Amino acid sequence: MVLHIPVLLKEIGEMLVTKGGGLYVDATVGFGGHLKEILSRLNDDGRLIAIDKDKDAISHLQAVTKDNRVTLLRGSFSDLTDLLASINIRKIDGILFDLGVSLFQLKEQSRGFSFISDSRLDMRMDSSQTKNAWEVVNLYSRKDLERIFREYGEEPLAGRIVKKIIEERRLRKVNTCRELAMLAEKVYGGRGKIHPATRIFQAIRIEVNRELEELNKGLASAYELLTAEGRLCVISYHSLEDRIVKNFFRDSERAHRLRILTKKPIQASTEEVRSNPSSRSAKLRGAEKI
Repeated sequence: MVLHIPVLLKEIGEMLVTKGGGLYVDATVGFGGHLKEILSRLNDDGRLIAIDKDKDAISHLQAVTKDNRVTLLRGSFSDLTDLLASINIRKIDGILFDLGVSLFQLKEQSRGFSFISDSRLDMRMDSSQTKNAWEVVNLYSRKDLERIFREYGEEPLAGRIVKKIIEERRLRKVNTCRELAMLAEKVYGGRGKIHPATRIFQAIRIEVNRELEELNKGLASAYELLTAEGRLCVISYHSLEDRIVKNFFRDSERAHRLRILTKKPIQASTEEVRSNPSSRSAKLRGAEKI
């Protein structure tokens, strides 16, 4: 099984790594999609700190990564400052955030991210945390479910989908991903080009993992950790993430804290999209600390 296909690989390497002997952070290393590309641009004095909250990802990299320039850390990038301080690092030359969910997490049905999974709703990127998707779907109030579907999923039929979930909850719990996806299909009257559950699954995943809150904290920490001329690169996959990154870069440039490297986000080429359809929605933004 393919664990993950990295997007915008060459573009990340060229934008992020400006010093062969520098200290870089991959804050969402996953299964190492960008790791090799970054290492290929470092010399023997370079160093890469690879961070992820997913224990499966870290365990995999511990087994396959033999390069002594790499240090693996398990944790969330919202705790970036403390994670790096734990290994006596206070400043870095560049950092990458590759947001969203990995192909492994989507395909591994026991993780409860996939529409077709008959596993219990989960969607935790960090399996040690308590809140999961089952709790959100079955215990949240009608008001809170509508709020997250509208705010995090930008779902136009949020009210109708929540009504259907509440009706189902009166009879039985909504236990699996497939059961939840089928409720969305009933509201939409079938499947279209985009699966009708796409937006609500995104919303629940963001709520479970506090993704937008963590992104705001991670960006602020990254800025403080960067050296002068250090690079911050972010790949986002939906408009909510991209808006946060765009606004952070814009506000930081106006405050003479960052220099934006990408006036418009870099997107995957037609060839890359053809070979990796999930790259279609990827947007890369980069900035350099002043």
